[in-house]
Amino acid sequence: MIEHQINRVYRAFGLNMLSEIRLPELIDQTGQDLRIDVVIEFADLTRDWEERGGEGQQFVVYDNNVMFRIDQAALFLIQDGKRIIISPMMDYDEDRIRLYLLGSCMGALLLQRAILPLHGSAIVIDGKAFGFVGQSGAGKSTLASAFLQRGYQLLSDDVIAVSFSHDNTPYVTPAYPQQKLWQESLTNLGMNSEDYRPILNRLTKYAIPVPHLFFKHTLPLAAVFEIVTSDNEASGLYQIEDILRLQTLYTHTFRKKLIEPLGLMEWHFNNSVKLANGIDIYRLVRDASGLSASDMVSLILNTIREEAVR
Repeated sequence: MIEHQINRVYRAFGLNMLSEIRLPELIDQTGQDLRIDVVIEFADLTRDWEERGGEGQQFVVYDNNVMFRIDQAALFLIQDGKRIIISPMMDYDEDRIRLYLLGSCMGALLLQRAILPLHGSAIVIDGKAFGFVGQSGAGKSTLASAFLQRGYQLLSDDVIAVSFSHDNTPYVTPAYPQQKLWQESLTNLGMNSEDYRPILNRLTKYAIPVPHLFFKHTLPLAAVFEIVTSDNEASGLYQIEDILRLQTLYTHTFRKKLIEPLGLMEWHFNNSVKLANGIDIYRLVRDASGLSASDMVSLILNTIREEAVR
């Protein structure tokens, strides 16, 4: 059974969340006098899904609400960026519920709150945020973990929450102190999977707590690196120019299929333009021979240092 903890308050993405479900991945703020930004609660959404969903559908969007269904987990409803309702299935898996709650639900919630979510990891270098984006399996988390092994700090894994100051400076708000790494990444980084908990049963992807290497404060975003594996391009780091910068940001917006049904196409374009004008965007290519995570760290650090002295 899912353990209800009505009075637990957690923090992620700059938001204080009052939750009925235990969320050990997040920073527990219970007992502090805080404004609640988001409520996470349980309710029966069966009738709502029957009325608005349908056979073969996974996502339904209406009136700034997002509803979706995940087998062996729950029906989820994200309302106006302020409330997440969970309706567990009979055969639910609590780990599976938390995985989608902290993934797709948060992506929809950030979009509803006009915060741009990029699909990737962000780390801290010299007091600024640097993001790594890419398709699933590109090595975003592995690269971030390689930076952590060198003593750098993590801001976010999986979802990078980008907002803007009054002068359009982009900022990254920290998520929570955990990474998710596949067995292959653990092996390549010299880490033992027996030290960590699988994210889901029978899945060789592990939750890696990093509380001592987590940075808890918002920082300006300096650059985004798109991680690409290619058989047709030589390994290297290339600056992305012109309209391709906007295409890159759209491609790596988390849960981008929700942008149009939520009526956010113009908002997303305008914020992508602001972001493209405010940061450097690079393409980091790994060819068939591959660059090691350590090689990529060195390549990125050298590029950042060269830019700093120009």
